[in-house]
Amino acid sequence: MAQLKDDCFAHGGALTPLDVALLALEAKLVPVVGIETVPLAEALGRIAAADVVAGRPVPPHDNSAVDGYAVYFDDLNPGGDTRLAVTGRIAAGHPLGRPAKPGEALRIFTGAPMPDGPDTIFMQEDVTLDGDDVILPQGLKRGANHRSRGEDVTEGSVIIPAGKILRPQEIGLAASVGLAFLHVHKRLRVAVFSTGDEVRDPSGEAPDGCIFDSNRFTVMGLLEQLGAAITDLGILPDDENIIRAALEASSADHDLLFTSGGVSVGDEDHVKAAVESLGQLNFWRLAIKPGRPIALGTIGGAAFIGLPGNPVAAMVTFIRVARPVVLLLAGATDITPDLYRVRAGFSYDKKTGRREWVRCRLQRGGDGVLTAHKHSSGGAGVLSSMVWAHGLVELPEDRTHVDEGETVDFLPFNGVLS
Repeated sequence: MAQLKDDCFAHGGALTPLDVALLALEAKLVPVVGIETVPLAEALGRIAAADVVAGRPVPPHDNSAVDGYAVYFDDLNPGGDTRLAVTGRIAAGHPLGRPAKPGEALRIFTGAPMPDGPDTIFMQEDVTLDGDDVILPQGLKRGANHRSRGEDVTEGSVIIPAGKILRPQEIGLAASVGLAFLHVHKRLRVAVFSTGDEVRDPSGEAPDGCIFDSNRFTVMGLLEQLGAAITDLGILPDDENIIRAALEASSADHDLLFTSGGVSVGDEDHVKAAVESLGQLNFWRLAIKPGRPIALGTIGGAAFIGLPGNPVAAMVTFIRVARPVVLLLAGATDITPDLYRVRAGFSYDKKTGRREWVRCRLQRGGDGVLTAHKHSSGGAGVLSSMVWAHGLVELPEDRTHVDEGETVDFLPFNGVLS
């Protein structure tokens, strides 16, 4: 396991723009997980630990894109139809078995290897059969319906870069060049816990003055979708000694420790003191809304992330701050989510100098343009708004007002939560 530098989360006290914070994290954080080799069937969602290089081209030979007839283009009559004798048959996996000759047509099927010489293929729907001959219409261009060797992948090319999260298409591409195994980063080992005498597990009861623990399950779900190996430490009481012991024990065999809430300066917020007694803790005061300062630190060889306690703020800061940290520690290189331009179906005012996210649901307008409609509540504790929404409209620091009908950036949940 790689050792995080003591100052990897060192940070000034002033409010920091999100982009500046993310660049700082990207510059300081390194993968902390080892490498293992897994079969393709187990590679989905894993992170490539090395460039995947093609050992053969795809396709491995010139082949036909259609069912039809392969001919020499130079045999075609430019001023009218061409009649040629059909003298051979080529199917996928069954080459012609002899050299092709000018003046003949070869029956060929999709994916079948092209013999040397013929360079053009007529679709079977476009020709006329007459006994053992085929009549070919004029007008087809040289090389039509002909797929070249290496058209998809060239031998020796990097088909999957290191740090890429493997999706079904990457796994299929690896299979297409004959790879049955891939080198991937081991799963990031993450321990998740909640604190608070008032917090109860949903499997039990919640007496007066108590609440059910939602953030722990939300965070574990978010981490699972990032491919982490998760340990559920449950709910720790408001006891600094117990919290310290749990943190110290879990830091020995985990790469990252996660909590939400409990890291402020209140008399009952014991997580802050426990982390500081074991390692280092920094509060990143980001110019964002929702989301109070996010706590980032180290305990031994493990990183620590403390999210805000309000459930919406916890989710938003996870998506835009904690998620990049998790991906960088796990070996990924692309940590920036994709934003899409949509039309605002609402008006909105915000303060300058901070980035804000508005929970929105997309609907297609009468003109076919996707329009983002704002949830009725902006409260950081309204978790049902995140269920209702399709994603977040992201408003940059320098924008202070949105008029209905203007264009805004939209961050869909299905791009960062799956």
